[in-house]
Amino acid sequence: MRGAVGCEQQADRSGRLVAPARKARLLAARRFLATIPRRATVRVDVNGVGIEYEVTGDGRPVVLLHGFPDSGRLWRHQVPALAEAGFKVIVPDLRGYGRSDKPAEVEAYALPALAGDVLAVMSDAGVEKAHVVGHDWGAALAWGLAALAGDRVDHLVALSVGHPATFRADGFEQYEKSWYMLLFQFAGIAEEWLSANDWANMRAWGRHPDSDAVIAELEANGSLTPGLNYYRANIPPESYLQVGLELPPVQSPTMGVWSSGDFALTEAQMTNSARSVAGPWRYERIDGPGHWMQLQAPDAVNRLLLDFLPA
Repeated sequence: MRGAVGCEQQADRSGRLVAPARKARLLAARRFLATIPRRATVRVDVNGVGIEYEVTGDGRPVVLLHGFPDSGRLWRHQVPALAEAGFKVIVPDLRGYGRSDKPAEVEAYALPALAGDVLAVMSDAGVEKAHVVGHDWGAALAWGLAALAGDRVDHLVALSVGHPATFRADGFEQYEKSWYMLLFQFAGIAEEWLSANDWANMRAWGRHPDSDAVIAELEANGSLTPGLNYYRANIPPESYLQVGLELPPVQSPTMGVWSSGDFALTEAQMTNSARSVAGPWRYERIDGPGHWMQLQAPDAVNRLLLDFLPA
């Protein structure tokens, strides 16, 4: 009888005999693994600057753009939700951050160079057109892409930061909240102010919900000065005396999302962004969370993304 039972055993791929129960478990495990979105880390050279990005899942592409002082790690709660919903999720470490290169020149962080990086990442990933979701400086970059390279932007989502023209026109209340942008112009002084005493001012001013990990990344990757160079390259002091750059109206369907606890940005600079959008416009307010809504209210952000972005 034992011989008869043994005859029911089958071989796995290595040729070893597998009992029926174990075979069932292996098949179940393989089916489960097949449901996990594939993930790859890729690096592309953009005019001598290496940009590293991750691709997760398959389907309609969506690009997630972080801001200061984060890296692509910021989107860790959104990537699984989007990939499981059938999107191909592309998350770069923008230049100056994470594993991407960090040019020394301030002008290397101007928005046209950043936009070139994103378009190069998309092309390298075989993507002609994608949904673009941005937060903080990533939102400013996303607005610029949608205005100047609209043929590459499917749907646009701006978290926290409204259209650059609206930001400029929102008056003294927004300038008052943006006082730190002038401080950040002072090379060396801003770095010392933020990092002294175990980054005490960075923690108190920024109120980042993941401050320990973010600070560890800034230290390990040498990203503080490159991150501050975004402000120095794009919002120099003289820009406060000038008329802001006029951009073509955004044609892509656009959703702006603002959170009521944001210490750095007014609601009006987001709601008034509708004036710069020629395509369909949608505004959503999330009550409660601060500036980093995708960390503090990930489920709410994910629901909005999945509802707005067609897969």
